Amino acid sequence: MTITQLHYVLAVAEHQNFTKAAQHCFVTQPTLSMQVQKLEEQLNVQIFDRGKKPIELTNVGRKIVAQAKNIVAEAERINDIVDQEKGFVGGEFKLGIIPTIMPTLLPMFLKTFIKKYPKVKLKIEELTTEEIIQRINDGHLDAAIAATPLKIENIKERVLFYEPFVGYIPANHRLKNKKTIEVSDLDINDMLLLEDGHCFRDGVLNLCKTLNKADDESFQLESGSIEMLVKLANEGMGMTLLPYLNTLDLKEKEQHNLHFFAPPSPAREVSLIYNKNELKIQIINAIHDAISAIIRGAIAFQDVEIISPVAER
Repeated sequence: MTITQLHYVLAVAEHQNFTKAAQHCFVTQPTLSMQVQKLEEQLNVQIFDRGKKPIELTNVGRKIVAQAKNIVAEAERINDIVDQEKGFVGGEFKLGIIPTIMPTLLPMFLKTFIKKYPKVKLKIEELTTEEIIQRINDGHLDAAIAATPLKIENIKERVLFYEPFVGYIPANHRLKNKKTIEVSDLDINDMLLLEDGHCFRDGVLNLCKTLNKADDESFQLESGSIEMLVKLANEGMGMTLLPYLNTLDLKEKEQHNLHFFAPPSPAREVSLIYNKNELKIQIINAIHDAISAIIRGAIAFQDVEIISPVAER
């Protein structure tokens, strides 16, 4: 049994196709198939049911794949040990960021990070929380920036900052004259929301559900972006809640529509999350330190109440 064979098995399990797995591993299909077959013969079991289309794991195959993920991850830790011993911070690093954080946070730290760690080759992708969790579990992401707490057994969370919710209330709204707002002022029936799949939407819904006012049938206006929520509010279609960093780029006229919550302000916890095997931990530490240092000057809120990003069912 070799690490290479286990890599091939994991690739076939992911792609459910020998040809696609071979392309992913940069080998010929006969080479990959032969190595997987040799492993099956050595173990005297069938890992894959080749009669199914697409190819499926057998019952024992699922157990083998789960263990193979652990073995491959532990083997890769050897390179980490050597890099840490040498003080080397470099190599390819795949980072996922959720859509409601990417546009505001990335420009704040990326240039500084690249300048400080030129040997790190960041590959950044905008992904939903659900996609991030799946890719971390599959070993296709080294880390991600997401709203927490998620409380997932094999994923570690390191808090970066707390980002308050801010009310964006247009001039025609019933709350326009309130300098500060309370959670009890909110009514989900006149709230503009992000589309389903955004964890910030889930946070807003969880906040409003504490008021016992939520009516799932009342949601009429939803948008795929925070920028569009602002535009819809400007057109008098309702109010919305924004993450604090999104308020920093608003036009001067739009800034007058911001209404902060009385403390403790509802807020989302933003964390760097990664697998508990802590592969490439030296780069994870570097990203955490870089963001933490920059964000201190942008967000000074401390008296906050964390709203869960996990959708309530």
